[in-house]
Amino acid sequence: MKSIVYTLAALAVVAAPVASAAPDPHGNHGRPQPGNPHPGWGHDQGNQHRWNKGERMGYNDWRGARPVDYRRYRLSRPPRGYEWRQQGNQFILAAVATGLIASIVASR
Repeated sequence: MKSIVYTLAALAVVAAPVASAAPDPHGNHGRPQPGNPHPGWGHDQGNQHRWNKGERMGYNDWRGARPVDYRRYRLSRPPRGYEWRQQGNQFILAAVATGLIASIVASR
């Protein structure tokens, strides 16, 4: 019985560094990458880009998009950590921390 416990403990010690060495899903390992100084954010696309759900806005794209009052435009209330922005004729619901787009609504 003791040998099983010792074996499991040894495996846990060996497996811990391997699990922590896994890269993050964005491949930046928490460091800025060349051409993208804001980790977690996408690359800047410019004002004319047609955004899609699931894309990540670039940091400068996010800052360049105008924040909007969702009540004024009859948009759904954003979840905590998200905000509606307008760029061109698109209303974009995206995460404030990373620019991950959750929803798009086209204006007329």
